[in-house]
Amino acid sequence: MVTQTQFTGKDVYARTFDADEESLAAIAERLEARGKHAFFAEVIGQYMDALQLSRDEAILELGCGTGVIPRTLAKRSDVTGRITAIDISPHLVELGARLASEEGVADRIDFLVGDAHSIIEPQGRFDVVIMHTLLSHVVDPATVLREARRLLRPGGRIVVFDGDFDSLTFATDAPDGGAETDRLLGIAGRTQGCVMRQMPRLLNLNGFRLEWSRAYVAADIGRADFWHSSLSTFRTLLPKSGVISADDANAYVDTLERASANGEFFASCNLYTVIARSAG
Repeated sequence: MVTQTQFTGKDVYARTFDADEESLAAIAERLEARGKHAFFAEVIGQYMDALQLSRDEAILELGCGTGVIPRTLAKRSDVTGRITAIDISPHLVELGARLASEEGVADRIDFLVGDAHSIIEPQGRFDVVIMHTLLSHVVDPATVLREARRLLRPGGRIVVFDGDFDSLTFATDAPDGGAETDRLLGIAGRTQGCVMRQMPRLLNLNGFRLEWSRAYVAADIGRADFWHSSLSTFRTLLPKSGVISADDANAYVDTLERASANGEFFASCNLYTVIARSAG
């Protein structure tokens, strides 16, 4: 059986099940910061509007992290059903539950610890399963998609939002323009860098019919905005992954922050949302 604990790579976001407190704090910082950004609010709003919920649909988010998505959904007037949020990290689940309580939505959300490859929940329990930047970090996306299909009621839908992280770039003034540091970022920050390119085929092979999609470019030109909150986490997470030393990570971030201050910053990544219906 495939499990996330089989992961042996350097992707720090894929190892939250055994990460140390410093790494988890940096990951939580980034998850919360990007969740508050207008770009993420737009993405969530667009796929929720596209779902056109019409009754008390039961919603599950796999790989919920700090619970940004379920907390956002709990505040929407069109989400009246129960929300379940599952993550493999007990630390992030505990933090998500605490933040939900602080925001007054804890009574709407069930936070649970679990591996997206194999969830201890009954078959056919949910109407919608959301995977928001999950599949780029899992051991086996196909297994996770099949598990999502098992959890869905007949005709239920999945929402997958993720990055084509092989397209992610942070330009630098190095002779290669940042190509080598982009390569190291890829090793440290993603497991399935081109999973969204494969999504139409993966959906078809695993019992889903694609119904809706959107494409985005998250690009900061001149000054860091959406990507700004990533920079401070690089100081912690790049050395923790083992791809570069702490001194090199700090020098790299110093370069990016200086570029932003001087109006010379550039970072970009392609991201996509798909909604698909269970064919079974």
